Amino acid sequence: MSERQRADQSSVGNLAALAAGVLQPGFVGTVPPAWVCRWLGEGLGSVVLFSRNVVDPEQVAALTAALRAERPDVIVAIDEEAGDVTRFESGRGSSRPGNLALGAVDDPALTEEVARDLAVDLAAVGVTLDYAPDADVNSNPDNPVIGVRSFGADPALVARHTTAWVRGLQSGGVAACAKHFPGHGDTHVDSHHDLPRITGDRARLDAVELAPFRAAIAAGVQAVMTGHLLVPALDPQLPATLSGRILGGLLREEMGFNGVVVTDGIEMQAVAGRYGLAGAVVRALAAGADAICVGGEHADEETVRHLRDAIVDAVVAGDLPEERLAEAAKRVGQLAAWTTTARAARPGAGGVPGGGAGSTVGLAAARRAVRVTRTNGAGGLPLAGAAHVVEFAPPHNIAIGTDTPWGVATPLAELLPGTTGARYTEAVTPADPAADATGRPLVLVVRDLHRHAWMRAAVDRALAVRPDAVVVELGVPALVTGAVHLATHGATRAAGRAAAELLSGAPVTPGW
Repeated sequence: MSERQRADQSSVGNLAALAAGVLQPGFVGTVPPAWVCRWLGEGLGSVVLFSRNVVDPEQVAALTAALRAERPDVIVAIDEEAGDVTRFESGRGSSRPGNLALGAVDDPALTEEVARDLAVDLAAVGVTLDYAPDADVNSNPDNPVIGVRSFGADPALVARHTTAWVRGLQSGGVAACAKHFPGHGDTHVDSHHDLPRITGDRARLDAVELAPFRAAIAAGVQAVMTGHLLVPALDPQLPATLSGRILGGLLREEMGFNGVVVTDGIEMQAVAGRYGLAGAVVRALAAGADAICVGGEHADEETVRHLRDAIVDAVVAGDLPEERLAEAAKRVGQLAAWTTTARAARPGAGGVPGGGAGSTVGLAAARRAVRVTRTNGAGGLPLAGAAHVVEFAPPHNIAIGTDTPWGVATPLAELLPGTTGARYTEAVTPADPAADATGRPLVLVVRDLHRHAWMRAAVDRALAVRPDAVVVELGVPALVTGAVHLATHGATRAAGRAAAELLSGAPVTPGW
């Protein structure tokens, strides 16, 4: 082999290591697959965990320890919003209340405490980057994918709680990642399925969408996640994830962000459906992204190798400047160094959290978030005895795990033995949802009642027969109905428990 061939081979190998360094892949299994361990020795700097990787805290701690045995500074990310979107507590539901509930309380000190409490749990099991907080302003109540994931519809409120969340999480030793830049709140399309369009002009973007991200940057947020959004006022052609105007011009130059820019799941149809998986990756890096989140649906070595090779080929072909790739890898390395320092500062803080215990801080916050509305002086609380609970299940939101439990029937049955429950979807809702509640209190549980005509019709039928029924809203409480209405501002385990306590009149105890 000639010296030139050796040099070319060395150059390609260096590019391959840089390309691996900017990927944040997922994987299948509760232990690291052999290919992930091998890749960590070949340049891979990050992985992301999903609910499929989580059994309990002890298992996650063993998993991350195995990853660090291969690469001590590996970034271990997770999409844990501590609300309806939970991966760490996906098996039982989050024991914390979620953003909308914290926004309803509007106590930034509480938000910071909840985020720090979460960080202690995540840091104890070896997670170093959390794809949170959601900094979107949910200004469109019909938004199909944000909703309770947002702190609210007021930009100033969202900004102050984004600041509090970032401070709390990072003071607990876990890097925060504000999302979905430049703001996913004013959409009626889910970017998992198609490309949302944000139609506001630049003045509106500055006043609303961008305000929480400016606050996050001022608070020292370590990462920002891009949204797969078309924002014509900023770039009429390319979605934010692929736009140099938005990632370079706005986020870097104008807003002064120097941390890691990580993409939302690159396999989402808003970008991959238009540019292909590899095409979206290369375009995102060229636009200014530093880390590529991939693995929600493509959690295998073949996909990761395909993307790494596509990045290398793009550099060789001149479609992606090598300097841009090196810059991205350097920023990922800087984040890895921050996480290593943060871990060293808090060795084993608090120990691994118990597998079945819930957050006492989270439950206390969820209790504070419940709001009760009574019509014409109605009573109805606590319930007179064991109840029948009818839960109406909306279509699945892909951001929320399909197996994550929710509801009021189960926690209420624990507090009021003899309580029964039924859950209905649009396809199987009976003509009389109250039929099984004869002689007993009736509780109607909904999620985003205002967004689902079939659900509203079913609730109206039930209330016509049982005007004394209590309505519990676990979503955005944009439509208040019934003589007694409880709004929890989220469907987490903590929210369900807080609602059940009010319904039952059970004494409030410190723990679970």
